[in-house]
Amino acid sequence: MRAFINPFALKKSGILGMNSRNVEFISRYNSRKLFPLVDNKLQTKLLAQEYGINTPSLLFVVHYQHDVYGLKEKLQNISSFVIKPACGSGGKGILVIKGKKGDDFVKASGAVLSVEEVIRHVTNILAGLYSLSGDQDSAIIETLIEADPFFDAYSYQGVPDIRIIVFQGYPVMAMLRLSTKDSDGKANLHQGAVGVGLDIQTGKAIHAVMNGVKVLTHPDTKAQLDTIAIENWREMLLLACSCYDMSNLGYLGVDIVLDKNRGAMLLELNARPGLSIQIANSKGLLPRLREIEKVALKKIRVEERVDLVMNSSLFCASEK
Repeated sequence: MRAFINPFALKKSGILGMNSRNVEFISRYNSRKLFPLVDNKLQTKLLAQEYGINTPSLLFVVHYQHDVYGLKEKLQNISSFVIKPACGSGGKGILVIKGKKGDDFVKASGAVLSVEEVIRHVTNILAGLYSLSGDQDSAIIETLIEADPFFDAYSYQGVPDIRIIVFQGYPVMAMLRLSTKDSDGKANLHQGAVGVGLDIQTGKAIHAVMNGVKVLTHPDTKAQLDTIAIENWREMLLLACSCYDMSNLGYLGVDIVLDKNRGAMLLELNARPGLSIQIANSKGLLPRLREIEKVALKKIRVEERVDLVMNSSLFCASEK
């Protein structure tokens, strides 16, 4: 049984609550007409390509049920790929295929699926089973990301990603999400992945949680999580903050993956990023957001915005 947390203590610690996030930041800084740009992963990918932002390669898209009949032939010569609902959320509906076993497909978890089961999954996506609104959806088939070998010891089978909250073009908080056996190879905290809070100035691990509970080691690999330090961290922040200029969304969650061959790539954008990043960091978002509100009126380049945060005492890992 979890202990009751005093709401006054949460407020004092600067925790951003859902109501405040929705009213003061999402509604105020994110124009609703821009939501389709990020709610639809296909639109996000096409926009990123237009702006020259690196993303996983698109193999093909299935829009309609009659397109499913040719899917078996299209998948025949592809041994690894990812299937995503264009309008899915929270990692739901994402199917990661790492290889083949005869005519069958092997998931990241090692489970084997027949081609008929894969096609059925696509049919479910088209029916809107995983979409935000339950409406008809499209299935995106992308190349499988090959995770940077650095993460081999820290993640179970799946590809880790880095979530960075960007406010008014400034990076304010970050976490690394590591897949586990429980999360079925997906880097989603709600499905059992590990969240590692990262110092926004250095990219070094400062805190880690799994299912809301602090952890020191990965449950499957047993690797020490406090030794993690992301290389080329400033480049990660520059990529994340450039997504503000691309999307014009003032409050944004940017998900980045590190591919061993192609480097940092934009995975997706979120106009309603969750609040669990605060748990992973053991720190509240609100003081940082309020500080950015004071300086965000200054029109400066993305490099200047990143450097301002990286050199600000407010954002250091030891802040009180």
